[in-house]
Amino acid sequence: MTTFDLHQHLLPEPFLEALRGRADAPFISGTVLTTQESAGELDLRVHDLEHRLAALDRDEIEVAVVSLQTTLGLESLEPSAREELELAWVEGIREVVRESAGRIRAFAPGRVLDGFAGTSVGASALLEPEANASLLAAVEDAGGLLFVHPEAEDPVPPGRPPWWGWTIGYAGQMQRAYFAWLADGRERLPTARVVFSILAGGAPFLLERLTHRGVEVRSALDPGVFFDTATHGRRAIELCIETFGAGQLVYGSDVPVVDARSTLHAVRGFGEAVARLLQIETPGALLR
Repeated sequence: MTTFDLHQHLLPEPFLEALRGRADAPFISGTVLTTQESAGELDLRVHDLEHRLAALDRDEIEVAVVSLQTTLGLESLEPSAREELELAWVEGIREVVRESAGRIRAFAPGRVLDGFAGTSVGASALLEPEANASLLAAVEDAGGLLFVHPEAEDPVPPGRPPWWGWTIGYAGQMQRAYFAWLADGRERLPTARVVFSILAGGAPFLLERLTHRGVEVRSALDPGVFFDTATHGRRAIELCIETFGAGQLVYGSDVPVVDARSTLHAVRGFGEAVARLLQIETPGALLR
């Protein structure tokens, strides 16, 4: 049986080259990647296919599903600039998928494309459904899989620690996107399957608060909604299993943003039956 990691990122060479040709964020100068959030050294090795396959072997993962990380800030660009960068990523990732002999699959950024495992979007796609109506309709019409990921945050406010946006901002976005889905998402997308990254920012923790506003928690139990485990450990994952059942979770790592091994250890620590659901059965069914 195939083991899956449903949340990885990979920047192929055509996309890197497009970033090198830009003067405004996001752009690459030398080995420094500058986004609207920050600037820092970019380790190109982690985006090399052979290096990525070796990491999958180390973690005993057979297939990784990669996406263009929306935290780079493409959603805030002018439409033409965003389109240029997204298409450069699509061009490059198609070649990576071909060369990987089936071990790399990809979500198409902000569009429905043949040969891709589904569609990746930033949290704003659910927070601003009217502005994204045509895309959401295309996903629904295709019977598609929608992968929801946080978007770029503003620079860290003065006096706040460097981890502020990554920890608080991203989680807050995903909580808002998930509760927007609870409000009216299923009405808009009756059959779509949706995967919320990073456990929807810990949104299951907040469900009990809904009972104080007359909302039954059972109404949140949607068999077409799934949560990836990226960046979380045993306590958070256990809470989500208790809330939704292990069958609604999928393993995701957020490689290369973080090391996979901590979350991987937590998932496998629940035992063979749970690990099999999160790494094999549920993602396998979603990707079929």
